[in-house]
Amino acid sequence: MFAEAILPSDLPDALYMHLGAIAEQCELAAHEVQTHSGDAEKLIFIAQGSAKLVAKGAGEREQIIGFHFAGDFLRLPCPCEHSYTLVALEDAQLLVFSASQFVELARGEPGILQHLLDQSATMLDRSREKSIVLGRKNACERMASFLLSMARRIGEEQADTIRLTLPMSRREIGESLGLTIETVSRQLTLLRDAQIIETHGRNQVILRHPEELQKRSGWLTRAN
Repeated sequence: MFAEAILPSDLPDALYMHLGAIAEQCELAAHEVQTHSGDAEKLIFIAQGSAKLVAKGAGEREQIIGFHFAGDFLRLPCPCEHSYTLVALEDAQLLVFSASQFVELARGEPGILQHLLDQSATMLDRSREKSIVLGRKNACERMASFLLSMARRIGEEQADTIRLTLPMSRREIGESLGLTIETVSRQLTLLRDAQIIETHGRNQVILRHPEELQKRSGWLTRAN
């Protein structure tokens, strides 16, 4: 999956082998933590499963920075003002690279560098959106924005609906959005009562009317 998602089809065999040599394969059970084994910055490809990126500050305070899914290629920063860990939401398979080694090997491959640039732009867009969500949006808008974001990333279209299988708990959703678990549950109930979504168990959500979520998200409405 990594080769198909990241590497150009015409990548020289020698470079392919060098990248394989610096890749560390890692399997995490649900809730298991991937941490730094040193001070070097890491690049992590999620081959299977999902995980959350968590920042920890003084007093063991934690903040969920984002959720990541199969196919994502993300940066695990070095400890600085905060320490960072990647925590599996479910059983996950990872490829872990030294960022400096990976970039050095990829320096002469425009296709790989373009992918890294595209991934960086995507992460920046998500960070901008999250700063707006946390700083300016109310609980309804935060929940609607979250569901639409998940629909774009892991949604399965079925007729006129979108099915989500959310690997994170409602508590983790709340921690990511700056909401209590009670508020998350209440907002899901309100959306369900309005027949905008259906919920099945703890992790199945069906978006029946994504256009209504769009109206509640605080996002700009674009003309078709």
